[in-house]
Amino acid sequence: MKAKVYITPKQGILDPQGVAIERALPALGFEGVGGVRVGKYIELELPDGEGAGEEMDKMCHKLLANPIIEDYRFELVPD
Repeated sequence: MKAKVYITPKQGILDPQGVAIERALPALGFEGVGGVRVGKYIELELPDGEGAGEEMDKMCHKLLANPIIEDYRFELVPD
């Protein structure tokens, strides 16, 4: 089983990478783009079985994301 994890800064948390991209886009001819947020994408191979979602949630909460400043969501994809 594969897990796809998406991690983004929480609303209200400063995102300097997002701000830099948002400021650079008009110089490249991309006008009107706003609200740019930069996050992380992680893929993991998990053993098949019940409780994979619960285990994945624990991994995200304890290691992969910082729940104080980041939101996360994940998808479990069967092989």
